[in-house]
Amino acid sequence: MITNIEKYAMENHVPIMQKDGIEYLCNFILENRIKNILEIGTAIGYSAIKMALMDDNIHVTSIERDEERYRIACENILKMQLENRITLIYGDAMTTMVAGEFDLIFIDASKGHSIDFFNRYTPYLKRDGFVVTDNLSFHGLVEDERLAVTKNQKGLVKRIKRFIDFLDTNPEFTTEYVSVGDKISISRRK
Repeated sequence: MITNIEKYAMENHVPIMQKDGIEYLCNFILENRIKNILEIGTAIGYSAIKMALMDDNIHVTSIERDEERYRIACENILKMQLENRITLIYGDAMTTMVAGEFDLIFIDASKGHSIDFFNRYTPYLKRDGFVVTDNLSFHGLVEDERLAVTKNQKGLVKRIKRFIDFLDTNPEFTTEYVSVGDKISISRRK
């Protein structure tokens, strides 16, 4: 079933985590005994499913604003029989309300809003929790801006660099970067 989701994503140009990135994240979840996860950006449910499969006691709450992707994610989660462990919320993460505390917040949505997502959802993070953000390399464009040719790419590179600077200078969190997948950050309260 997972391979079907990966195939669908490739054929339909749906951005999902690269294999080494999701493997690293799943191992991180196991090593840190993470049980309650908030994901910003469900897409078709790939990473929510992969994270939930790591342990029967893991619960993932995931927010998706694209109606078609949300519908497909619901179908994928039902096929995997994970509807009791993955809660999908259809809505805009900038206005959606969540309840409870999370061991991990995973930001994998609009790269231009990473700072906003970080600030909006860290109040829901447990004291010793983590914030993980994906796509900090943006397929190599962040490291080599000359590769960014469109106005949209150049704008996203600027926003990602602004987010990295935000993480590096954040007085409340310390961040490490891991060059797996499309590069991820792992932030934790100081």
